[in-house]
Amino acid sequence: MELELRHLRVLCALADAGSVGRAAARLGYSQPAVSTQLRRIERHLGEPIFERGPGGVRPTPYGAEVVAQARDVLARAGAIGRRPASARPRRTLRVAATNSPMLSGTVSRVRTRLPAVSLSVTSVYASSRIVELLEEGAVDAAIAADYPNRELRHSAAVRHRGIVTEPTFVALPARHRLRHCAQVQLADLAEDAWFVTPDDGAGWPGLFYDACAAAGFTPVAVHEFLGDQTQLQSMIADGLGVSLVQPTLRPIPHVVVRPLAGSPLWCRYVLAWRPGTVTDDIAEAVFDSATAAYRELAARAPHLGDWAARTWSGTGA
Repeated sequence: MELELRHLRVLCALADAGSVGRAAARLGYSQPAVSTQLRRIERHLGEPIFERGPGGVRPTPYGAEVVAQARDVLARAGAIGRRPASARPRRTLRVAATNSPMLSGTVSRVRTRLPAVSLSVTSVYASSRIVELLEEGAVDAAIAADYPNRELRHSAAVRHRGIVTEPTFVALPARHRLRHCAQVQLADLAEDAWFVTPDDGAGWPGLFYDACAAAGFTPVAVHEFLGDQTQLQSMIADGLGVSLVQPTLRPIPHVVVRPLAGSPLWCRYVLAWRPGTVTDDIAEAVFDSATAAYRELAARAPHLGDWAARTWSGTGA
C-alpha cells in the first residue's frame, strides 16, 4: 500500500471531527469505509494513529505528528498550480486572543481554509477587555475565556460560541512531595506558594480563592504572574511555587502536571465575533479550526488523556 492524498484527508477529517461517523459524513463516505481505510493506514505505518474511546477518537502522540504532516502535505498539494493572488483584494480579519495555546494551531488552520482572508492577531489577556474591543468594533472576532455560571456578557452586537470547557490542572516541581499522586487534592497544597495570573475581568482569580476557601485554606503566599509560560515553568522547576495551568500544557523537564481531585475549577474558551462584520462561513471556519487545534493539543498531553480515560471509565481514581 502507498499513502495517497485521499488517505491523508481521512486522517485529517478524523482528527477534526473526533469520531468516525462525523468524519465519514464530512467526506461523503460510509462509516465502515472510513474504519477500513484507517485500519489499512495504521497497518501500513505500523503504529496506532488514533485511540478509540466512548467519546470518539483522538490522535495518539504519534498520530498527532502524522496528522500535522498530513495537513502540511495537503496544503502544499492544494497550492500546486495556483497563481499568486496578490492582484485580488484580501479581507483582513482582526482577531483578539487571550492566553490560549490553541491560538497557533487555529491561525494556521484558518489560513489554510480561508486563503483569501488575512489575519491580524492581537494578544489581549483580559476577556473583559476583549468584549470591549468587540463592542467598539476595534476587532472582528476573538478567542476569550469564561467560567461555569459566569458566561461572557456582551450586547446583541456580539455573538459567542463555546469551543471547549476544560478542567484546570496544577503544575508542580518534579521533586514535589505530591509528584507521585495521580490526582492532587487542592487542600494538600495549602502550604505551597502559588503563582496566580491577575484579574481577567471574567471571574479570575476570585474563583481560585473561592476554591481554596472551600478546601479550607487561604494561600500562604501568592505571586501575581503574567508572562511567558516557559519562564513560569522554569520558576516552578526551581521549586519557587506551584501554579494552576491549562491541562494541555506541555511541561518542561523538572515540572509535572497533575489533575486536581474532583476538578474544582473549570475554564471555557469561546469564539466571539461581530455578526455584522464576520459572515457565518468565516465564523464556522474559525470555530472548526479552533476545535481541531484543541484536539491536537489534547492528543499531545498524556496527563490530560489519562484524566479523560479515568473520567470516562467512571472510576474517579
